[in-house]
Amino acid sequence: MATLDRITQEPDVMSGKLCIRGMRVTVGMIVGQIAAGHSIEEILADYPYLEREDVLQALRYAAWRSEEREIVLPKV
Repeated sequence: MATLDRITQEPDVMSGKLCIRGMRVTVGMIVGQIAAGHSIEEILADYPYLEREDVLQALRYAAWRSEEREIVLPKV
């Protein structure tokens, strides 16, 4: 797996949630923006202090976590 050196976790920042480079931007917020249909370019325009690699690492982390264990989803 690629290094996730931009993802940080500090108890005093966003209550210990995973953030990008110690900023108050959470991995969950970035993944949620992508899930809502926003492009990486839109996220970078809305948050000019983020870099493309920040977004990509958030997505890599989410993909890695989703593979960590199998969760049985209810049938629809």
